[in-house]
Amino acid sequence: MTRKSSLFKTVVLSMLVAIGVVISPILRVEGLCPTAHLINIVCSVLLGPWYSLLCAVMIGIIRMIFMGIPPLALTGAVFGAFLSGIFYRASKGKIIFAVIGEIFGTGVIGAIVSYPVMALIWGRTGLTWMFYVPSFITATIMGGMAAYVLLKALSRNGMLLKFQKSLGVNVYDKPTCKNKVTD
Repeated sequence: MTRKSSLFKTVVLSMLVAIGVVISPILRVEGLCPTAHLINIVCSVLLGPWYSLLCAVMIGIIRMIFMGIPPLALTGAVFGAFLSGIFYRASKGKIIFAVIGEIFGTGVIGAIVSYPVMALIWGRTGLTWMFYVPSFITATIMGGMAAYVLLKALSRNGMLLKFQKSLGVNVYDKPTCKNKVTD
């Protein structure tokens, strides 16, 4: 990885974190934060699973510290962020798999992990292990649809490939779907 692409990745990561923190309280419905899932999927496709995980952790920590959000900001984001990137890579660049990874990771795994965190650590009562699943799946579908539309539009006009190449990440050509590493 060149120094230029490393700096560009850091700038893009920082911008995604800033957007995720600023827009999350604006574009949300009580108990749902679809913009977090939009950011997770976009970060997964642009930067990969590790950067997406880092982005979700940073957004969650900032939201918890400065906005008083409960630990759901972390448990409800990190699994989906990482799986979104893993599914995207495993499918050799199919955007729908990034969305599916986010929905499964957050909507199922993150929701189930949130139960003991909120019940045992945060002291919430009256919860079941499936309590968060409906709202988390709803939010991930909303954010996933928005991310899918955005990324498909970028893909159709060639900008997604251009962004990925300039970031120095693995990119996938549509005709052959063969992995190309760019410098």
